[in-house]
Amino acid sequence: MSIYLMLLGAPGAGKGTQAKRLMEALSVPHISSGNIFRENIKKQTELGKLAQEFISDGQLVPDDVTIAMIVTRLEQDDCADGAVLDGFPRTPTQAEALDTILADLGGKLDAVLYIKVAQETLVRRLSGRWMCRAAGHVFHDEFNPPLVPGVCDYDGSELYQRDDDRVETVAERIQVYFKQTAPLINYYRQRGLLVEVDGDQSIEAVTDALMTVLPEGTAQ
Repeated sequence: MSIYLMLLGAPGAGKGTQAKRLMEALSVPHISSGNIFRENIKKQTELGKLAQEFISDGQLVPDDVTIAMIVTRLEQDDCADGAVLDGFPRTPTQAEALDTILADLGGKLDAVLYIKVAQETLVRRLSGRWMCRAAGHVFHDEFNPPLVPGVCDYDGSELYQRDDDRVETVAERIQVYFKQTAPLINYYRQRGLLVEVDGDQSIEAVTDALMTVLPEGTAQ
């Protein structure tokens, strides 16, 4: 029995962590669209070269190129029993394409797992990150604070915050995510596939909640 899942969640929701946990529990690969893009571009595949042309011109990569990359990945042997999709689809049009892809593979999308976290929590999680200037060691105000504020535990260098980790930038990124993703969330809600899980819990509690809503018999 194969299982195909899709993960949804704003930056800072813990989607990557939960994807790895689901991958291990279900013995299926985690397919990240971002990783697929980077791999194709790095290996200079035909699709990678094509995607790079659009990116270099400051354009969005067309759906047909993105979909072709996803098809190529899902056709690999390790996806025979399913996959955890992350970052694809991003639009209702891509969602319809995914249905066709999975049907051709003899499967279907079983559930869309939406890790829902309050916007203020997301901002707090993402904007608390600090890095040291010497070696890039990472700290966090809440989750991994330095012993001495503003000083790296390892080399004593100054800690600084990257521009994209500042509160204003983080808040804008999150707003853009919700605006872009709202149509997709509504699309899957109307189809009865969307399952919302409270992401403002411990990592273990979120994993337990996700596993609880999976179709029976899918966990290994």
